Order: sequence, then structure tokens, then C-alpha cells
Amino acid sequence: MIKRLKRFLWLAIAIIVMISISLGLMEILTAQQPSISHPLSSLTEAEISTAVSVIKKEKTLSEMAAFPLIALQEPDKEEVLNFTPGKAFGRKAFLVIYERSQNKTYEGIVDLKSKTLSSWQEIPSVQPAIVNSEYQLGIQVIKADPRWQKAMQRRGITDLDRVKISLWAPGILSKQEEAAGNRLCRGLSYYKGEGWNYYGSPIEGVVATVNLNTGKIASFVDRGKVPFSQENWNYDVKSLGKLLSPLKALNISQPNGKNFQINDRKISWQGWNFRYLMHPRSGLMLYEVTYKDGENIRPVLYRASLSEMVVPYGDPDPTWSFRNAFDVGEYNLGLLANSMELGKEIPENGLLLDAIFANEQGEPYKMPGVIGIYERDNGMLWKHYDYNTQRNDVRRNRELVLTMTAAVDNYDYSINWIFHQDGTLEVQNELTGIVLAQGTAAEKQSEDNSYGRLIGKNIFGVNHQHFFNYRLDLDVDGKVNSVMEMDVNALPMDEKNPLGNAIAITETPLTKETAAVRNLDMKHNREWMIVSADKKNALGAAPGYMLMPEANSIFFPVEGSKIRKRAQFATHHIWVTKYKPDELYAGGNYPNQTQAGKGLPKYIADDESLIGEDIVLWYTMGVTHIPRSEDWPVMPVHRVGFKLVPRGFFSRNPAINLPE
Repeated sequence: MIKRLKRFLWLAIAIIVMISISLGLMEILTAQQPSISHPLSSLTEAEISTAVSVIKKEKTLSEMAAFPLIALQEPDKEEVLNFTPGKAFGRKAFLVIYERSQNKTYEGIVDLKSKTLSSWQEIPSVQPAIVNSEYQLGIQVIKADPRWQKAMQRRGITDLDRVKISLWAPGILSKQEEAAGNRLCRGLSYYKGEGWNYYGSPIEGVVATVNLNTGKIASFVDRGKVPFSQENWNYDVKSLGKLLSPLKALNISQPNGKNFQINDRKISWQGWNFRYLMHPRSGLMLYEVTYKDGENIRPVLYRASLSEMVVPYGDPDPTWSFRNAFDVGEYNLGLLANSMELGKEIPENGLLLDAIFANEQGEPYKMPGVIGIYERDNGMLWKHYDYNTQRNDVRRNRELVLTMTAAVDNYDYSINWIFHQDGTLEVQNELTGIVLAQGTAAEKQSEDNSYGRLIGKNIFGVNHQHFFNYRLDLDVDGKVNSVMEMDVNALPMDEKNPLGNAIAITETPLTKETAAVRNLDMKHNREWMIVSADKKNALGAAPGYMLMPEANSIFFPVEGSKIRKRAQFATHHIWVTKYKPDELYAGGNYPNQTQAGKGLPKYIADDESLIGEDIVLWYTMGVTHIPRSEDWPVMPVHRVGFKLVPRGFFSRNPAINLPE
């Protein structure tokens, strides 16, 4: 009897252990499988595989076929806005397929639930973003070319393994290149030597253009020998030698836990609620941003993303004048995201999140730690000291930051979405990395060369610009919105203004798309507001959100220049369009080797009304970079951004009731 009881007990224990292990495994598997509980949930690895298998089943693809882009096909906006948890919804994937041997580009949409191909079309005369295998092909073609080998030998380089090739999208094309319509890339050469940081040793004057369709050199330029720096520009701790004294520890901790909550890519913090998505092209995006005002959940914007950027270089030399990178559309900025580390890109109190992407073969993969989220202190939020009572009321400013970083060859960028307790949403881009250097014989700055500045011996930094365009689908208290331009005016002295101190504002509605192509005006402190067209606040005014610009620049390439025609979005700071779901990119869907007039100029051609409509605000901000020696060998971070600030949206300061 006792033996039976013992056997029963051991059996019961074994069963309990097995059940526990099974439950544990189920929990692990569940944690590893992303949930699909919302129409805007990112594509899972299984969904990516399904989409590619459907394409391959329905269409005969060659061995050279590539998938430059696989992403969620965004669901209908109304479906998303009307979605409630537990409600059924559709799932589709959008794919770009490039057949290099045929030089043809296709777009496909796969219904993931029915596992069918719901749309397939060839997009004529376009080139999608460059993919990894083409970098490898281009390097092989260039290094095998006798002309390139002789160019290196003329510069005293016999070990060709010490030369690094950097491949660019072709940028500005010649008339012959435009007419041929081939898929091209251009190769720049650097002397790597014994070090790993080769950007300080450009082999100037040599540019090889590769026809990626044929795998042959399309053209080769060698403008003559120019000295290049052979110093070791490595900047790791060992290479630098003597370091500054280390700082004492500065610890950032939240002993009581974090204040934000994440549930299936939906984040809640201090009244804010929003969804995020990591897009292979645009990078880190926001959706359905709302603010809880008392008991009311009030919409602010539906979708916000970096739409495009362009980096024009300002040297007319033909080996430089083609360099005008569209870093989002030509290279797929999201796919260039870096894995980050706590205590480095983001502070120790942060959280790192993964993203699922697809490679050019259509195979899904996980990129760990490419999204960072953290809270930070940023000084005072508000304060008043009363002399009569000696009362001092003050609150600290806490912010929530959602961030990503990406390296585009020599440059590094970060995109930061910053949520404030006072209802402000801020966008801040950080620029760092390595200046694109030009080789030169000069060892001292020459007045004869005004296209940049000498930043090191035999190293010249070329003047250039970085322009970013953000697409902001604001839904301020709903979709029925209008846009106002606000100017501040100093009034002339007259009998109404005898001391000349009057300051007045004018608010002008921008009624049509072509009338809403606008620029900053410092003389009038110009700003723009998206306001509700069917609601009023407690004071009888339309609740709104104001775009508050920060530092900016004008686009310096002159009228008639090819880059100005290709990057027309950068020629104005503000564009406004009536919402259309397929108008997503300021420079057009395919900026690589694109023709003029794509993107925003085409979107506004029908000149639709902007009064009481679902409208999209496009903001362009620019940085003009005149390099300096302090930018070398790695550029300190430069920040540029803007804010979306509530104006009449709240009845009072929404952060007034924060506890001490």
C-alpha cells in the first residue's frame, strides 16, 4: 500500500513537472511570436514568408529577382479608426520585386488571410532602392576593371586589397545615362591601408559607374593623381592613446519602475497613447497619437513619418556634382537601422525593442534592439516664485523618447519622437558620423577653394546640406481640419499706435494645395496651425496644433539645377495636401534615378481644397554643413527638429496638476 502511494506521488510529481515545463515552453513560444491583434501590427516572420511564397507561386521569377521592399500594406484609414479589440480585420503585405536581368520593377499586394495575390503590376521606368547583392556585384566589377587597377597603380597602390570601394546610387545622370535607362551605381575608392577607418583617405578623382543589369563598367573617370592622407584615422581607444580623465559615474535609475506601458506596439505615457511601427524604408513611424484630456480621448495625428531626405554636395567638380543622396528612398533607411546598447545610444533606464525585416531574397529576420524607448529629465517644466509669500512652485520636466539610429555609409542619423507632459510632440534628428572627405594636395586653407574647408592635412570637407521632409497626417480632434498660417506684424506708428509698440497677428487660411506651398519668414515669426474645422474650445476658438519650426535653411542649388528639379520637396518648407492613402513620399515612390516632378509637385497638381478636409502637413527642415576641423575624424552630434505644440487644444496648461 505504501509502495503504491509512493509510486502515485512520484507519478503525480512527474506529471506536474511536465505540465510546468510545457506551460513554460508555451509562455516562451508565445513571447517569441508577435501578436497580430491590431490592423497596424507589424508583419511577422510567418507573414513575410507567406507573402513571398504566394508571389513565387503565382509569378515566375528569375534567379536574379530581388525583393527590395516588403512591408505591411497599410489598411484603410477608416478601418483602423473604427477598429475595436476583438474585431476581425484584414492583413495584406506590400512587396516590391526587381528583375535585374530584365530591368523591370513590379509591385505586388498579397492577401495574407486568403494567401492570394490581390494585385500585381509592372511600374515602368523606375528603379527601386539598391540591395546588398548589388553592392557586392559593383565592388567585384570595379576591382576587376583594368582601368581602375591602373589608376590605383599610378597612385603607388599595388595591394588592391587595401582599397575600399564605397557604392552610391548614381544621383545626377548624364543625358546619355538617362536615355539608356539602365540601373546604375557609382563607386568611390578609399585607401584602407592598415587601419579600419578609411574615410580619411579618399582616392580623389576616380569614379567608376557600373551597369548593374549587365555587370559591366558603364563609364570610368580618372581626373589625375591627387595626394591622399596616409595617416591612421582610427579612433578606437587603443589608437587614440592618451585619453581624457574619466568622468565620475552619473547613474540614471528608476527604482520604482518605468512609467510607460507597452501592449502590442501601443505605448501609453502621461496621457499620451500611440502606436509605433518600424518600416523598412521610412524607419520609425508613429500612428494613432491621442491625448487623454480628462475623460476624453482626443486624436492629435493619425500617422507621422520621415518621408524623404536629400543630401546635396556643393562642389561643381564632375566627380562630386552627381552626389545627391536620397537616403530614405535610394537606400531604405529603415533597413540600415543599427542595434543599440543601453548606456550608449540610450540611457541605462531605457528599453530596447526588436524589429522584423525581410532581406532581398524575401527571407524574414529579426534585428535586435533597433528601437529605443526611455524617460529623461529635461530641466524645469514650469515655475513661479512669489516674492510676497516667498512661495516657490516648480515642476520638473519629464519626457518620453522613442528613437532609432541608422548608418548611411559615412553618416549616422537618429530619429527621435519626443513626448512632453505639456501636450507637445517634438521631432529631433541627430546628425553625426564621418564627414565625406575630399582628397587634396593642400595642407593649409586656401582662399581659392570656397567649396568647403580644410579639416585635416590633405583632407577637405565639402560644403553640403541635409534636408529632411516629414509627412504629418494630423487629425486634430478628428479628421475635419483646416490649416492656418500665422504671421506676427509690427504695426506702423500712427494715431492708433503712437509709440510704435503694437504687435498684431494675422491668421490666413490656406485654402488650396497650390496656395499652401509656403516658406519660413523670420520677419513675421511665421508658424502654421492645423485646426479643427467643426469644433470650438471653451473660448470659442478652433482647437489646434501649431507647427513650431526650429533651426532651418534654404535649399542652395539654384533654379534650373538638376538636383533642384529632382528634390523639389526641399525647395519649400511647408506643403499641405488633401489626404490620399497612396501619397506617402515627398520625393516620389522611386527616387533612385527618378525624373523631375515626382512626389509633392505631382500631389498638388489637382489643387484640391483644404478647408474642412482630412489634410496632411509636409514639413521640410534643412541643415547647411560647412565642415570644420572639430568635425574630424568623427562629427559631434548636430541636432535639428521642430515641435507640434497645442494651441487652444487644452483649456489650461495640461501639466498644471502634476504632483510635486
